[in-house]
Amino acid sequence: MKIYGDSNSGNCLKVKWVCDKLALPYQWIEIDTRKGETRTPQFLKMNGAGQVPTVAFDDGRALAQSNAIIRYLARDSVLIPRGAFAAAKMDEWLFWEQYSHEPYIAVCRFLIVYLGKDASELDPEKVKRGYAALDRMEQHLSATHFFAGDEVSLADVSLLAYTRLAHEGGFDLRRHASVRRWIGEVEASLGLSPVR
Repeated sequence: MKIYGDSNSGNCLKVKWVCDKLALPYQWIEIDTRKGETRTPQFLKMNGAGQVPTVAFDDGRALAQSNAIIRYLARDSVLIPRGAFAAAKMDEWLFWEQYSHEPYIAVCRFLIVYLGKDASELDPEKVKRGYAALDRMEQHLSATHFFAGDEVSLADVSLLAYTRLAHEGGFDLRRHASVRRWIGEVEASLGLSPVR
């Protein structure tokens, strides 16, 4: 399969990490969204939304949306809890990540890292909502090791992508000890070098 992605995007890296963890063979095709590479007729034929990540399979089918992709790639693997309820809790966190985490943590990072804004220029509401997401994670992780039980699941992979880079978006994780512990453990599980 071919993964069309931007290696600076946490959403794209989720897919790479799952493939690497599960030893799934793939070809990574680097896409520069800021140069319009997702807007070409060829790309739009594969993914009409013009977004990365997009995975193209050998049989001609394509799949988009990071959490849908990792959910498909990890089916019947150790990254999805066996129990139906635990798997549903994992899905709950996957949906929450895209709705209540990524729009704040990732967007603030994008504004600072890619658009060169200063942290003081960020929308205070986005910052507030980002900290609310981190606080919810801290509360959950203070009572449990990972997001969907005692083992790393797709919920952890998904939430790790932008949480480990939250500092690049101006977020201070010093008061989030459980989140910091969790970041290190999930990075180790996935074989990732710690972010500095």
